[in-house]
Order: sequence, then C-alpha cells, then structure tokens
Amino acid sequence: MSSHVGPIDHHHDPSTATGIPNKKLLLWAFLASDCMFFATLISSHLIYRLHPPAGGLDPKAVFSLELTSFSTFILLMSSLMMALAVTAIQKNNVKSCRWSLLATIVFGMIFLGCQVYEFEHFVVAKKMTISNSLLGTTFYTLTGTHGCHVAIGVLWLSLMYVRSFKAAPSVDKTGAWLGKNLIHVVVLIAALLLSLKATLGLVHALEVNGLTGNAIALFFKAEFLSLAGTLVSIGILIAFARASGPVDFDERHAIDVESMGLYWHFVDIVWIVIFTAVYLLEYLK
Repeated sequence: MSSHVGPIDHHHDPSTATGIPNKKLLLWAFLASDCMFFATLISSHLIYRLHPPAGGLDPKAVFSLELTSFSTFILLMSSLMMALAVTAIQKNNVKSCRWSLLATIVFGMIFLGCQVYEFEHFVVAKKMTISNSLLGTTFYTLTGTHGCHVAIGVLWLSLMYVRSFKAAPSVDKTGAWLGKNLIHVVVLIAALLLSLKATLGLVHALEVNGLTGNAIALFFKAEFLSLAGTLVSIGILIAFARASGPVDFDERHAIDVESMGLYWHFVDIVWIVIFTAVYLLEYLK
C-alpha cells in the first residue's frame, strides 16, 4: 500500500524550475508542435476547397452528416469519461478510475469503427479515393491522421488501464506481474478489435439485407468466430479484473493519468475543429 501521508499537489512540482511536472511540460511541448501540424493539414483542405477543380466531387453528395455527428458526440462523451478518470485517481479511487478509463477506450473504439465504416463507404459506394480527387486527398490525409492519433490514444489508455492492476511490491516480489500484464494487454486489444470487426459486420449485413431475420442469420454465420473470440476475451478480462490484493497504482500516479487526459482532450478538440471545417462548412454554403 502507499506510504504517502497527506494530500499530493498534482499540479505543481517544486523539483522543477517551472513548477510544472516534467512529464506534463514535455506533453505540452508535443501538443504545441501537433497543433501546428494539424493547422497545416486543416488549412490545406480549406484552401483547396475555396478553389475546387472543375468536375470534382460534391462533398454534400459524399458526406453523411448524421454518422459523423454521432461519432462526434461519442468522442465528446469519451472526453467526459477521461475527465472523470483523472478526478477519480486524484481522489485515490482506483476502481472508479479503471471504469472511466475502460469507458473512454470503448468510446474511442466506437469512433474508430465509425471512421472505418465511413472510409469504406466513401471508397466503395461514393468512389472517392485518396488519388482520384483533390477532395479525397485532403480529406483522407486530414481525417486519417486524426484517426491515427485516436488509435494511439486508445493504445495508451489500454496500457494505463492494465497498469492499474500491477500488484504492490509487498504482494508480488517476483516480477511475475510483467508477463501477466503483457497477456492482459494482448487480450484487451484482441477484445476491442474482435468486437469492432463483429460490429462492422453487423452494420454491413443490415445495410445489405435490411433489418430481417436473414440479415441476422448471415451476420452470425459470417462473424461467428469474431463473436466467440470477443466473448472469450471478455471472460479473460473479467478474470484479470478480479481483486487480488493491494496494487501499485494510486494518487501518486495522477500525473500520468492527467498527461494522458491532456492528449485525449487535445485529440477531441482537434476533431471538433475538423468536424466544423470539413463537414459543417460544406452545408453552410
């Protein structure tokens, strides 16, 4: 258990010249450079949209504002859960922090699933690829880069979630937690990917066959292995999540969760700008 006595100042570190923890300062520097990177991509898209080539694709005929609005809402809810995770760990509520981290991971995967479905629909149904139109080039480069940031964030969240189960040194003095946590990470990522594949399969089946018994039957036939793998993975995750004594994760690690929260909120803010500049502006013309 933690031997810490008294409250911990999560926001100021007297051991640094700035009073800001080095981890947070480093992340702010990275986010500042990332701001300039995304500003370049967004500006490029807007400039090309001001002078579209003749015979180019009409964004209104390609985009699905309903789907993108839903995924935007999901990403905003993930920011709420991330904020709750930070608050929970600052209060040394590890259990609540875990649930909030897990909810953030799930919301992040739903957003990525919507993006994968959207890209597939644009390429197959709308015939917009990254090379056959200027709209496709700027759109896929910008939103794909953001999607990579979300995927990195989901991986980071997954690692932090698993990290919260590391046994305290007084319980595990053999270092066996490393192998166990590695398996935990692999199973968690497998559960996320398998459930994502099953969800996309269900959406595709409903799109092709409608809400019918035949569509459901075809879905179960095509995604049986994905569903079975998801259930098995969830069962293993539940086993890993069972209480097994004190853990080496408490309010001392709040700065790590805060830093991760800064990254996640940044990714969400960037998406709000992208959603406005890429999607909404097309409908205001």
